[in-house]
Amino acid sequence: MTLAAQGASSAGRVALVGAGPGDPELITLRGAALLRDADVILYDELACDDLLSLASPTAELCNVGKRGHDAPTRTQEDIQRMIVGHAKAGRRVVRLKGGDPFVFGRGGEEATACAEAGIPCEVVPGVSSAVAALAYAGIPVTDRRYAASFTVVTGHKDPTEVAQATRWAELGQGADTLVVLMGMRNLASIVEQIIEGGRAGDTPAAVVMQGSLAAQRCVVAPLRDLPGEVARAGLGAPAAIVIGDVVRLRDTIAWWEQAPLFGLRVLVTRSRAQAGDMLRALRAAGAEPVVAPMIQLEPPEDPAPLDRALDALVAGGTYDAVVFASSNAVRFVCARARERGVALDQSDARIICGGPATAAAALEEGLPVHLVPRAAAGAGDAATLLGEIERALPTKGASFLLPRSQIGRDVLHDGLRAAGAEASPVTAYRTVPPEDDVQRAVADQLRTGALGVVSFTSPSTVKNLVERLEGASLEALRTAVITTVGPTTADACRAVGLEPSVVPERPGGLALVAALVAWAQENPEEVVRLRDQQDQAADQLAVSKESR
Repeated sequence: MTLAAQGASSAGRVALVGAGPGDPELITLRGAALLRDADVILYDELACDDLLSLASPTAELCNVGKRGHDAPTRTQEDIQRMIVGHAKAGRRVVRLKGGDPFVFGRGGEEATACAEAGIPCEVVPGVSSAVAALAYAGIPVTDRRYAASFTVVTGHKDPTEVAQATRWAELGQGADTLVVLMGMRNLASIVEQIIEGGRAGDTPAAVVMQGSLAAQRCVVAPLRDLPGEVARAGLGAPAAIVIGDVVRLRDTIAWWEQAPLFGLRVLVTRSRAQAGDMLRALRAAGAEPVVAPMIQLEPPEDPAPLDRALDALVAGGTYDAVVFASSNAVRFVCARARERGVALDQSDARIICGGPATAAAALEEGLPVHLVPRAAAGAGDAATLLGEIERALPTKGASFLLPRSQIGRDVLHDGLRAAGAEASPVTAYRTVPPEDDVQRAVADQLRTGALGVVSFTSPSTVKNLVERLEGASLEALRTAVITTVGPTTADACRAVGLEPSVVPERPGGLALVAALVAWAQENPEEVVRLRDQQDQAADQLAVSKESR
């Protein structure tokens, strides 16, 4: 059966999705949509957590362990049986593959297995590291001044018989630019065969490791010297090898390493789902976000007060306005309303949001938004929100519902009451400390110096981290570059003896990143010091692993 003839199958369906070279922003729109819609995702070892976070909470995620030369968690035959089995059970299956499914990804074999089983199969191309890793290093595969052709070849077709398995002598002469993927284990043998085949030993060459990521590293050397220089620099897989005169252009057009936060590992204490825009901004500035939520959000232990407030809100006459100070409050209130079949959009109460992100969450839930503080006024701060409400609405005698966490601050509550309003706070969600393994991981990274920048996104994240650190980890936190989402969180830092280095003028995750970028541009020597510190921590970790 051909792929085109599968439409009549009543089984599930399969999509082979290329994840791209590493940066999650490089996945295609179609690939992202399929991930959101999948029942089952079978992903490679190199798949980014940020891509997996697109999956539905009910989706089954399975790491099938494909990673270059390393022994796979499952054989290719096992993977194909899993793909077909899940699809025959009526599930929507995404096989998430690094790079492009059909560029040394064995996607052709998986598509064939689907065709033979009568399973509909869609192929979503991905950005191959053969091109993308080099582009991020400032090396074009073609350039009319240097190269009119390029060849891409795998470097481990047969790891035990490199020379016999691939005609390296012919390949070295066959195109202006030669790109080798998955060739790090055999680099010395590959280079030897290419030079023996007639390629000049002084041909410019390079290895790009972790291309497109903040951990990207690049070594440039004459072809004959490349294996030694790569070994001295400690580069390893995953990496792309490139040979040809186009490598000369790196000195002129390398751009990724010039990003203001390039290579800095930044602790993000907010969950991945809540920090989407912030994570994207950090990556765009060259940083590596390390997501370790210092709070978990859960529904209230006793939902009865919230239920009564929702009923009163829809019945009308009790509340003139609802004030959402955070997008979390919006999501939990709307989730509870859906559970109970309460139509919040039927309420006559005005909807007031603390900032643009909260307003976006409300609109996404189908709620009207009547008031949002002006961005220039410092949207997101409770005192600013109170002032905006007092200017826009007659507060005396009005009744406001304030959904919030169980530890919500009383600035709005007290301010509205002082203005003659009736303010009714209600617990919409709870914040609880993080899991023990998250705490241990952060403590270890702080102690070793692997984290030089720590961002706090609420007073609770400050409290929960500091209370669970001790000794060298706590001391490392005190000497780290600390940035906060706004002045309230900065005050929480100072209350526990931490002095923030970077505080945005107005609250918000994007404003935090912008302020951190400005700090980095003003303190380039400190950025270099932090990167060196991270490299030393990585070297120590590698030595520790080897000694086990």
